[in-house]
Amino acid sequence: MWRLYLCLLVALAASENINYESFLNSKKTYEYKYEGLVRVGRELPDLVESALKLRCTFKIIGESPQTFVLQISNVDVEDFNGLPRKSVFSPSQKLTKRLSAEFSQPVVFEFSKGQITDIRTAPGVSNIVVNIVRGILGFLQVTVKTTQSFYELVELGIHGVCQSSYTVEEDNNAKELKVTQMVDITNCQQPAALYRGMALAPEDKLSKQRGESVVSTVKHTYTVKSTADGGLITKAFAQERQYFSPFNVKGGNSRMLALRDIELLKVSDTTDKIVTGQVQSRGNLMYRTEKDLNPIPVVMINLNEPVPKILDLIKRLAQANIYQVDSSSSTEVLNLIQLLRVATRENLDQLWKQVSGNDEHRRWFLDLVVEVTDERILKFLETRFKAGDITANEAGQALVVAFNHLSAEPVSVALAQEFLSIPLSKSQPLLWNTVVLAYGSLVYRYCVYTDPCPVTVVQPLLDMATSGLSKNSEEDMVLALKALGNAAHPSSIKTLLKFLPGYTSGAEKLPTRVQSAAVPAFRLLASRDPHNVQDIVLNLFVQRTLPAEIRMLACMVLLETKPSIALISVISEVLLEETDLQVASFSYSLLKGIAKSRTPDNQHLSTSCNIAMKILTPKLGHLSYRYSKNMHFDWFHDDFLFGTSADIYMLKNESLIPTKLMLKGKFHFIGRILQFLELGVHADGIKELFAGKIPQLKKDLGITDFATIMKILSDWQNLPKDRPLLTAYARVFGQEAFLMDVSGDSIQSIIKSFSASAGKESVVWQKIQDVQKGTSWHWTKPHLVYEARFIQPTCLGLPVEISKYYSIVNAVTMKAKAEINPPPKEHLGELLSSDISLHTDGFAGVTKDHFVFHGINTDLFQCGVELKSKIISALPWAFILKINIKEHKYEMNLTPSKTVTELFSVNSDVFVVLRNIEDPSLFKITPMMPETEDSQQSLPLARILPTSRNDQTEDSEVKFRQCADAKIYGTAVCIEAEAKRAHYLHEYPLYYFLGRTRFSYQLEPAKGAKPIEKILIQVTAGRKHPPGVSEMMNLTHRVFKDTRDEITSCEENNLSNSFPASQNLDATPEPVVTVKALGLSPPAKLLGYEGVAFNLPTAQRDNIEMIVSEVGEEANWKICANVNVDKSYSSAKAHLRWGAECQTYDVSMRVSAACQPESKPSIHTKINWGALPSVFIMIGQKIQEYVPGISYIMGFYQKYEKNQERQAAVTVVASSPETFDMRVKIPERTIYKKAIPSPIDLVGFEAVNFTMSI
Repeated sequence: MWRLYLCLLVALAASENINYESFLNSKKTYEYKYEGLVRVGRELPDLVESALKLRCTFKIIGESPQTFVLQISNVDVEDFNGLPRKSVFSPSQKLTKRLSAEFSQPVVFEFSKGQITDIRTAPGVSNIVVNIVRGILGFLQVTVKTTQSFYELVELGIHGVCQSSYTVEEDNNAKELKVTQMVDITNCQQPAALYRGMALAPEDKLSKQRGESVVSTVKHTYTVKSTADGGLITKAFAQERQYFSPFNVKGGNSRMLALRDIELLKVSDTTDKIVTGQVQSRGNLMYRTEKDLNPIPVVMINLNEPVPKILDLIKRLAQANIYQVDSSSSTEVLNLIQLLRVATRENLDQLWKQVSGNDEHRRWFLDLVVEVTDERILKFLETRFKAGDITANEAGQALVVAFNHLSAEPVSVALAQEFLSIPLSKSQPLLWNTVVLAYGSLVYRYCVYTDPCPVTVVQPLLDMATSGLSKNSEEDMVLALKALGNAAHPSSIKTLLKFLPGYTSGAEKLPTRVQSAAVPAFRLLASRDPHNVQDIVLNLFVQRTLPAEIRMLACMVLLETKPSIALISVISEVLLEETDLQVASFSYSLLKGIAKSRTPDNQHLSTSCNIAMKILTPKLGHLSYRYSKNMHFDWFHDDFLFGTSADIYMLKNESLIPTKLMLKGKFHFIGRILQFLELGVHADGIKELFAGKIPQLKKDLGITDFATIMKILSDWQNLPKDRPLLTAYARVFGQEAFLMDVSGDSIQSIIKSFSASAGKESVVWQKIQDVQKGTSWHWTKPHLVYEARFIQPTCLGLPVEISKYYSIVNAVTMKAKAEINPPPKEHLGELLSSDISLHTDGFAGVTKDHFVFHGINTDLFQCGVELKSKIISALPWAFILKINIKEHKYEMNLTPSKTVTELFSVNSDVFVVLRNIEDPSLFKITPMMPETEDSQQSLPLARILPTSRNDQTEDSEVKFRQCADAKIYGTAVCIEAEAKRAHYLHEYPLYYFLGRTRFSYQLEPAKGAKPIEKILIQVTAGRKHPPGVSEMMNLTHRVFKDTRDEITSCEENNLSNSFPASQNLDATPEPVVTVKALGLSPPAKLLGYEGVAFNLPTAQRDNIEMIVSEVGEEANWKICANVNVDKSYSSAKAHLRWGAECQTYDVSMRVSAACQPESKPSIHTKINWGALPSVFIMIGQKIQEYVPGISYIMGFYQKYEKNQERQAAVTVVASSPETFDMRVKIPERTIYKKAIPSPIDLVGFEAVNFTMSI
């Protein structure tokens, strides 16, 4: 027995000596070897990758029980840019030297119980080196528990405060513990990852359920050896992967792989202490990002002494873009922005002094200095505002971009407030609107990253709203409410309620314009306080005493809060009892649009709205577009994780003219929603003109209504001077950025300036004088549209970045000189009797550069993948225009293109990049798809876009060129296309886009054509004209005649009785208009085309004839068209023929009116054709193939039956005043649908039946 006890005691003693808790002995020196590797690419054998490798050895030397020194030596950096297994790493000597110098300085850190609490370095050590040190020391930060084989902890690491999952496995024989740690870096409590530029694109959680665009995994494995002191880490291996795609990562992705391998070399006693010198704290193990996020990932330039480099770039860019948009230099805009961002505040003032005297340089500087996204730009602009050395136009353009691109920090918001009190800000209404709205946008972005958001930042806007209310200033109230809507601060709700009826006494007396500005102010608040907003706008919606416009806007905001099915039920119940058809129609159309929505954000709401549709459609489904409507269109693709949506809102009162028209477009991409653009016009002044005058309208779209509307609108000058006729606004990225009132005075000023009686005091008169002397004008506008960046640390301490940049350069250059004979002397009306010859040439163009970067981005080096896309649009011109208004003669002389002129082009490719600042000559930018000798040529497009995901890997290349020659004019229009792809069909849809793409549309001289000196276009108008507008309006009036006339017999409504015929015959017909388009090449004869139109009325019919003929000795190609209409408008005929002497092809048309008592009104259309060109037949066959699918999507029924050959017939029958039935017959099938909602009220159709044959 005693032997058993002895064995147990020995085993117990042995077990007590096994200790795996991470520990460093302060009297020891630990020496490790380190290797870090980062690789970016597709991990496919024939695609290029980029990689960087860092090797070193390091020692950890104890100073005290909790203080240790890290000493790094033998640093070696290698880089890679090539094909896997075919290329090798190359030494990066200059970068090695740069890093070795910084790594040679000792690093002091505090370590206790497996936790690093503080890192201290010499003051000159860069942030990038400190972060790499964090990556090295991170291997010590491990929590070991031997009592559990699996456990989870939330702990601090280089990625932030994140959850780790541990598994442990003990090797008793070797006294080693295998520890595996998985870190969830996507849901960190305190992430080190950083987003920039995405504040205005909120996350869509439902979209993320369908797929992710970024997926990251981190895995650590440790070997911990038990020693007398504790656990000693002998091996540490880390593997981190990041998968990124512009679409769903499941369908192919760019991959970042980071590997860190650390192995213990030896442990020895410490003999000498390390002299560390002065050190300063750099924080704990958590990765730290530079405040200014330098550099831009697709740019790497030397940033020393930025001022002369900035001046040189501005001069070069300005010069290069005077007579063109220089696409080769457009990417240098990002270089200029990068240099401006490192300039000091004093540098900016110095630059201003040097560029402000030159209009071109001044404009380039002001357009791009706004991309300095911190307090420096605010201080610079504040100086300019107070000094008054920029115009109001310059100030508005600069400030709106600066505020919206500003890094939303407390100091920036405080400085931005100062602009609300600078006199220049209030010097012009448009500038003041811009300042206030832009400040509201800045507050919104600040609150995105600050929770809770202090009320002090929004207080100036709250005060502005309260002040406007106390002064009863409609203009001030509207502006303040719109700015509060931009800010969307939760504390503003109390102030907003002061402007809403039912919440504040007297609010119902406020102008509707003010109330309708207060309701949309809740739109962005809906995402921050949805339940409170729902209660407010629902209360407004159900109040039937409120103006219809307020209730419709409330319903719109309510649905943007994504209400529950219970709230949708409440809305449905209200609409079932609704008496205001404007509110009912608008709200119903909102629900209907959402019910059909396919975007993820409406996933649950669309289900609720579908249920509501079943309840509401029997009562409201028939309402026409005479009432207020919303039209919603959207689509979304799960594989692409991309979609778009668009809305058109038309809010009306009882008139036919909308009082509010809004258009809104959104992008749904990579789990976010970006409201790209919204445009709106509010016709509040026009609505006031119609107030009380609606009964004057018959609402039948007739000449009477048209005349009545024009008469009402003619009273616009009687509106109060402070009441705008129209208000236009624009939202960009969901924020209202532009607001302008159009007053009666503005319209009157424009009319007066252009009137025939305008004299020398008119602005137009002065412009005409300038053009006679010869004038030129040039304008450029470079602009960084968006900059979106996501930066995440890796286990190596290097930042992996996903960035998107979109920049635009616009340019317009124009020269003009006019000869006027005789020139005007007193007023503009004299121009009507003058010969005018205008010589002009110029250029308008735009270059758009789009970059996507994925990889490692630091101040010293970049290693990653770049997608570069460039779109170029260009329109040069040079012509002479001759005008004689008195004689109705117009002539244009064009010079045909003598060289290739590219009008539009798209170029795109994916590159693998490797750059380091120490050796710019060794920058490596390689196409991901390398050029190979065996590239397949001239493959059909189907090979580029395969349909099966199971196809084998395949490289494909297609080249295409097609030209359409107009030899008569010496010009050809050519299309070129080129695409190269590497097909990995499991990577759908990414492979569609990764590869070289080029498309261009260009003008060039026609090959084989005689030289053409000029192209002449002449237009000569005769004295005769076709039937006038009033006659056509009368016809429309008859078609839509009101049913209240109670016409009951054919004789009573015979159309021929309504329009007396007039005798109007000429013996010799005169052309109404003659058009010639000729190519001139003396002494050769004229070539080209001539078109002539005649109006040949008789006692019974109006006849219009048109003939287009080819001009030339042997030319016989013509187009002949004839249309004749009975004076009674009861019938019409048309005939179209073309080909040799108009005899080859033809289509004829007949339209006749008939009356059939007690039958439903209908329109019957037939299309008959004879011989047609082969291309027409091919297009017709293609259309016929799609008819079944399209008809199914649109809800039509169809049946197969043999119908008339070479004929298509459409019958439309008015089944009610709001709906119609349609039947379509084509040779092989008939499709039909009943009760289709009509865009207009079909009033009056009960009494008249029309038949139309073609």
